[in-house]
Amino acid sequence: MSTPIYVLGGYQTDFARSYARDGMDISDMMREAIEGALTNSGVDVSDIDTVHVGNAFSELQRQQGHLGAMASQVVPGLWGKPAMRHEGACASSSLAILAAMAELEAGRYDCALVVGVEEQKALPGDQSSIAQNAASWQGHEGISCTFMWPAVFGLLGEEYAYRYGLDRQYLNRISEINYTNAKSNPLAQTRSWKFTDLSFTDDDVANPIIEPGTRRQDCGQITDGATAVVLVSQRFIDAQAARRNIRVSETAQILGWGHRNAGIKFLDKLERSKNDKYVFPHVNDTISDSLRRAGITDVFQLDGIETHDCFTTTEYMAIDHFGITAPGESWKAIEDGTIERDGRLPINPSGGLIGGGHPVGATGARMLFDATKQVTGIAGDIQVEGAKTFATLNIGGSLSTVASFVVGVRD
Repeated sequence: MSTPIYVLGGYQTDFARSYARDGMDISDMMREAIEGALTNSGVDVSDIDTVHVGNAFSELQRQQGHLGAMASQVVPGLWGKPAMRHEGACASSSLAILAAMAELEAGRYDCALVVGVEEQKALPGDQSSIAQNAASWQGHEGISCTFMWPAVFGLLGEEYAYRYGLDRQYLNRISEINYTNAKSNPLAQTRSWKFTDLSFTDDDVANPIIEPGTRRQDCGQITDGATAVVLVSQRFIDAQAARRNIRVSETAQILGWGHRNAGIKFLDKLERSKNDKYVFPHVNDTISDSLRRAGITDVFQLDGIETHDCFTTTEYMAIDHFGITAPGESWKAIEDGTIERDGRLPINPSGGLIGGGHPVGATGARMLFDATKQVTGIAGDIQVEGAKTFATLNIGGSLSTVASFVVGVRD
């Protein structure tokens, strides 16, 4: 990347919290995240030049749209600032990050606020799940099911089984690792959940089938949440470094990015890739773009990854699409401990979506913020020792919208 973009700081709400239960709503979590990010970043609200909001389902969950304007409603200091909302299903806030980066790179502005936000607990779980079906092609998917997304990603597991073979013990292990990591994350939705010896097996009582190929512990968690980050240009850093005691050698930088799209229908993607070595070539291309822009030639130059594990099968897919193993051999990185927090290349030390929680529109920003904390050494109990370079992979729908970032600290 020729134009440096820095992440000065950010803020994540508690993903275990139900705002509706507390008599609050999406506007309250937006306010909390924005104010927290400003404080954490050490910038004044007057420094913000532009605002980008990522959100997927607010109209369906709360009948509330126009969230760009909501930012200045809840934080009056943003009144008059340009703001816009971005939607790309679960990748919504990654799109907001990309748009903010583009404005900074173009020289329009020097300080951008990005907010990812989603309220999903205001509705019962089954209704919230139905609302999320809007990210599929309604009436055209050709998948007979009760719950669309468990069915889709169960089919992804079946595709791996057909092409390469797949032992479910490795999906269960992904789940166990992420829930275990979440116990050390003070903001994770499941940090206090209890499990038994049978929870991470194919026991039909302890871990029942939701849709074919998908059991309860395979699923990411519907939750409320918001994450905000402050992105700044080199020009901002140069002008403000002395006054704000900003040290470039201690400030996270977005070193690389990737963004690709495919069609919305899941089965079409499988059909198109049937002769390719990757199940989703566009996902591998997205990751490759991000690593290339960051100047990374070997995935093991990374110190960790925050990846999209809306289901265990998506993390299983991510392992070989990152190139950690050959295609179809993701099981090797699970079996030998590569992806564990103290492994050669930890994945989801935060707990990911399975353990940490998945407020859809906030997930991409949460990943970027967690990666930022890792490379600046402030991740607390989930810190990967010595981490200097982290990657993210965020997907929307059935891998229709894909974004990846590489975050690091450079002298």
